[in-house]
Amino acid sequence: MRTPDKKYTLSPKSSTDRGVTFKQQTTARSQFRANDKRMVSQTLHKPRVRLNSLEATAICGNDITSSCVYVSAITASYAGAYTPIVLLLVAAVLYLYRKIYAEVGEALPLNGGAYNCLLNTTTKSKASVAACFTILSYIATAVISAKVSVEYLHAVFPSIEVIPVTIAVLAVFAMLTIIGIGESARVATCIFITHLTALVLLCLGGLYFIINNPEIITANFWQVPDGRMPWEALFMGFAVAMLGVSGFESSANFIEEQKPGVFPKTLRNMWLAVTILNPLIATVALGVLTMPSILGSSKEAMLVEVARNIGGNVPAMLLAIDAALVLSGAVLASFVGVTGLVTRMTLDRCLPQALLTVNVRGTNHRIILMFFFLCVSIIFITGGKTTILAGVYTISFLSVMAIFALGNILLKVRRGRLPRKIRASWIATFIALAMVAIGLAGNLYVEIQNLKYFLYYFVPTASIVLITLYRQHIMQFILFVVDEIMTSLELSHRRMRRRVQRWIERLRSTGLIFFTKGDDVASLNRAILYVQENEVAKRITVVHVLDGTAEPPPRLASDLRLLDEIYPDIEITLVVRKGKFGPGIIAELSEEFGIPTNYMFLGTPGDRFPHSLSDLGGVRFII
Repeated sequence: MRTPDKKYTLSPKSSTDRGVTFKQQTTARSQFRANDKRMVSQTLHKPRVRLNSLEATAICGNDITSSCVYVSAITASYAGAYTPIVLLLVAAVLYLYRKIYAEVGEALPLNGGAYNCLLNTTTKSKASVAACFTILSYIATAVISAKVSVEYLHAVFPSIEVIPVTIAVLAVFAMLTIIGIGESARVATCIFITHLTALVLLCLGGLYFIINNPEIITANFWQVPDGRMPWEALFMGFAVAMLGVSGFESSANFIEEQKPGVFPKTLRNMWLAVTILNPLIATVALGVLTMPSILGSSKEAMLVEVARNIGGNVPAMLLAIDAALVLSGAVLASFVGVTGLVTRMTLDRCLPQALLTVNVRGTNHRIILMFFFLCVSIIFITGGKTTILAGVYTISFLSVMAIFALGNILLKVRRGRLPRKIRASWIATFIALAMVAIGLAGNLYVEIQNLKYFLYYFVPTASIVLITLYRQHIMQFILFVVDEIMTSLELSHRRMRRRVQRWIERLRSTGLIFFTKGDDVASLNRAILYVQENEVAKRITVVHVLDGTAEPPPRLASDLRLLDEIYPDIEITLVVRKGKFGPGIIAELSEEFGIPTNYMFLGTPGDRFPHSLSDLGGVRFII
């Protein structure tokens, strides 16, 4: 049986202070709360499939191992015989990132990747800009992977039309994602196992070929394209080889769909795959093809030539089909990853709330369809030129890796008390960040035009997110313009003013909950300052949960009255709830007040905090 709450209303403010009547204020709040309850119910109660280690590894593994079909050729065109060494160096960087991602994932086990990390360690605007890099990376990944997969099929079946079939591939995987991640994970698992089998057979056949024909690898020994110095070959080769680990960030964007303990395993499995396969495939290529053949072959078709030299046309055809399948799997990883990221951003009101709608399968079909149409539009805008998309992809992906390392540093500094078993060392984090920065600089050195194409897509994407995030300020500016222009048209002016004011009041009436254990006035003040700087809401409910205590701390009510007077534009309410703090009380308050759990805040807990962040449903730490 619930114990009745004690509620203290502090420094009541008249409705005239806010420029609207009491009736208008009450109507706006009622509409907003009804909409919020519907969204909370859809997102919190939708069916969720938990992936095991193999399924989760398959979804992101298809993305990262699809690079095996082209990264060796791209790297060899700059590093020559140093290609296996360069790919081992990239694997070493990825080893450092294993703990960086694992630490953030254990401390903040929520979808969103780099966005989620920055959201809990810095401001929402910075986190939203970081998310734009990830969204662009997913768009470029999906389109490039789909198009290159169709090009492989076109090499085997020339009658296939590349652009129409590319759109069809995107449509098929959009439908698979709408059906549900469980079903799509089974498809990804089949593709992943088939791809690993094909690559292992290729490597075994290549090693057998090298043993019987050692003269080719001997002739390629120490050869570097264009007479480059060794340091230049290593630098440029390392820069382009960093694309060989693209997809490593995907797992962090659907961490909530993975079973407990699976996330670190997916990181380990992806690292093992690229550490073993990429250098080995590069060695096989250097032992089967002469250096002129490697440099003169199509970057996408080099492994097909390797298979043809080893076993003839049949292995070459099978490898081409396998490449098409795994690249299609990378398309699936993009759909799954971007769905998790955009869902989290929409819950935080960085994107329109209409995207949260779920279908009978429990999937966010509007997000998936929006992503599909964006991919198709880019195909038509660029004419299907993968070089333009590759420029966007390079900067986006490496920027996401750098941002994640920065987020890990902020997590150590600002959220050091968050419980997690895995911790990346400071030295490893700084080395990983420096190596990614070198890779980014190297790619710009190789082709500076990539930056121009990146900005073509990044600026509109960031603008949409920032417009949504700062819509209150934009509406206030609109209100100012309306006041100036419409003064002479009094009737029209009044109608427009009331409409815009209702929009603003609806935003400002958003409720927030801050849980306190009886913090001092300084801590409470920091919480209010955070809300004032980062949130639109002007109504804060301070909740104190009594666990066997007869009365709340004696100074709590008086401290809040003082803060209520200091911040006249914020409505502060104290609610005392008897019970034990945990997911149950959080769910009750969310249903009762119509406030999503990601708009509930508390101070950073200590090491003895009995609940994990995932159990609390997205509650955020702000002090």
